[in-house]
Amino acid sequence: MAGGDLTPRQFAVLVTVSQNEGLSQTDLVDKTGIDRSTLADIVRRMLKKSLLQRRRTKEDARAYAVKLTDEGWRVLKNAEPMAKRVDDRILAVLPTAQRDRFISDLNTIVQSLNQIDADLKK
Repeated sequence: MAGGDLTPRQFAVLVTVSQNEGLSQTDLVDKTGIDRSTLADIVRRMLKKSLLQRRRTKEDARAYAVKLTDEGWRVLKNAEPMAKRVDDRILAVLPTAQRDRFISDLNTIVQSLNQIDADLKK
């Protein structure tokens, strides 16, 4: 993506952080589904590229909160059109009438999995 400098997982991290500024890395694991060690490596590489910045959270001095840098926002905005084209290409295999239903079904699955995860944490 974006000239080969951004992986799909990095794109997912950028999107998730852009929608949840100040998210802890632990919460980022939960929201993206990327395992903890892989996510830590992704964040480390994205810090080196100046796409993310992180700071210790007030709630837990051991945890980091992450947010996009100006460069992170720029890269995200540049990558979004390509991601949209990929989404459109994937959805193009479905008849037009089935696309909305497919997206709705995926959202239902994600919401259900999030609820299961929340219940397990109780």
